[in-house]
This record gives sequence, structure tokens and C-alpha cells, in this order.
Amino acid sequence: MQKIIGVKKADDKNIYYFSHGAELAVGDKIVANFDEFQTVATVVRVDPKVKESELQEMKKITRVATESDLKKYNELQAKAKQNLKTIKTKSLELGLVMKFVGAEYSLDNSKIIITFSSEERVDFRQFLKDLASMLKTRIELKQIGQRDEVKVRGGVGPCGEPCCCARFLNDFEHVTVKMAKVQGLSLSPTKINGICGRLMCCLGYESEIYEEILSKMPKVNSEVKTENGKGVVVYNDILRERVSVKRQAEGDTFVVEDFPLEEVEFPGHPAKKPEPKKEEKEPEEKEVKVEEKQEKPQKFNKPQKPHKESNGEKKDEAKSAEKENGSAPKKHHHFRPKNKNKQKAYNNKNQG
Repeated sequence: MQKIIGVKKADDKNIYYFSHGAELAVGDKIVANFDEFQTVATVVRVDPKVKESELQEMKKITRVATESDLKKYNELQAKAKQNLKTIKTKSLELGLVMKFVGAEYSLDNSKIIITFSSEERVDFRQFLKDLASMLKTRIELKQIGQRDEVKVRGGVGPCGEPCCCARFLNDFEHVTVKMAKVQGLSLSPTKINGICGRLMCCLGYESEIYEEILSKMPKVNSEVKTENGKGVVVYNDILRERVSVKRQAEGDTFVVEDFPLEEVEFPGHPAKKPEPKKEEKEPEEKEVKVEEKQEKPQKFNKPQKPHKESNGEKKDEAKSAEKENGSAPKKHHHFRPKNKNKQKAYNNKNQG
């Protein structure tokens, strides 16, 4: 069963896909032909999603790299670096303005690819004849741009990070000065150019978002209407979506005020009235639950005996009753004679 792998060559950030029948893992070395150039590559992906039509047209790898293949590959890489010094010397003898980036031999030692960059047009016909007699192999000169040179060699950008092209970009996107204008950047070459001398690739990362927001905002020097009156736009803050408006205050004085985009009225964009601020309600006092204390059972005293009135108290009550009635109560004296005769005489006397 045919499987798919993605591989990378040395000094090349692009991924190339091949089909194979052996079991491979990420990090394995293989030998494959890249445009009639045989070299060693490293597996970086295994079984990615590819359409069936693309699978039929896909090339197969030559073989899994052996120890002898890796040894030969390293020897040819060292040989290419030594020959590169001779190549540079020869170009200077012929007066050619060429900046050599690298050289690489094919694994079968039948071809060498020399990569260079140049801002001028170079006539290297005599240069090729001299190199062929020196190296005694087929020679291919490959001219690249300044961006590709940084992509191969690498470097650190103005931001302090490794260059995007050498780190993760596979293809270069079209970058223009308009992107810098839309983002409000300085058009000084030292501010918007990378180490390659061309516009920085990162200018295109957020260009679409800036253009989308800017299309909703009024143009600078156009007249708008705000809640404080009419004025002229002097600046658009794209990130915060705010508009700075200059209006005439009193006499010859002018005032610059900052408004949200929603509160500015201009053709095609009616202003929204700010919503009235809601009155903040005072926080309701939370009911504090007071735990009712359980009443302790009362201690009942023993029943007291009824109070006996003394003789003194009786006398005081008689005096108070005498004052209220105005007369003293009659006193009854009881006399009991000792013998019966005297008793009778006493009774008769009282009855009479």
C-alpha cells in the first residue's frame, strides 16, 4: 500500500511530497530526485491528507538513505564549500558583481548547483567555461533575489526576532507601500524595510483588517457632525475606532475632541445616540437574622404562708376606719361571773 510523506531539503523551507511503500517516521533520511537533482532529505510529515488525483501524479522516493549515502552526502557538502572559495576568486578576476550564497553537489556527483544574487545583469558565459575546466562536472548557476538570500542564510529582523522568511514562510507574498500608509506607519526606508532591503513581509499580516476598519471611518479633512456640533476630521485611530474632530469654539479658537466612531455622523454612517446612564441602585440592606435566644426556664419559689396580721396592724386599720366614718366603733365587754346567781342578776340588769 502506497503512503505519503513530506520531506525537506537542507537550506530549503518548502515541503515536498512523495509516495513510498516502506514504513517511515518523522526524522528519517531518504534519497529522492528533485528536478533531476538527487540528494538526501529529511522526513517531516507522515501520511498527510492529499487528494487521490495528486497521489497518482506524485513521484516516488528512490530509497531509504543508508549509512554510505549519508557519508557520501557529507563529503560532497564539504567539497562544495571548498570549491565555493575558488568560484568567488574566479568571479573577481573576471570583474563580475556576484554575491554567492551557496553550492551543492548532487549525490551521484554529476552536477553542482551554484546559487548567487546580483542587482545587475551578469554575462557569465566565460565564467561557466572556466568553471567547467576547473570542476570537471556539469554546472548550474541559479540566480535568486535578495529576499531568497535572507531566506537561505537567515538573520534577525528589526523587531529582534529571527526573520519570518527563514523561520516559517514558504512563499513570499506581495507587499506594497500602500499597506504601510493604511497602518499609519512612517514611510522611511529604515522603518519599513527588512534586512534584505525590501519591504518587510509582516506589513501584509494585518493589512486586510486595517483596510476593513478604515472603510467604516470618515476620511481625514472631511466634515462630520458630533453631539457638540460640526467639525473636521484630523485623525483616525484605527485600533481603538475613535475619531479626532476639530471644531471652532469661541472666536478664533479651535478645539480638538475625541469621539467613538458610533457617535460621529457622516454620509453613509448615522450617529448613534449614547444610551443614558443607568442610575445605580443603592444596594439593598440585607436582612440580618437575629437568632432568638431561648428563654431559660424560670425558677419558681416555694409558696409562702399567708401573712398573719399583728395586733399593731389591727389597731392602725381601726383608726383609719374611725377617721373615715367619723365615729369610733363600740367596744363590747363580756363579763362572766363566777357563780350562777351573779350571772342571773347580771343578765336581768342588762335586759332591764
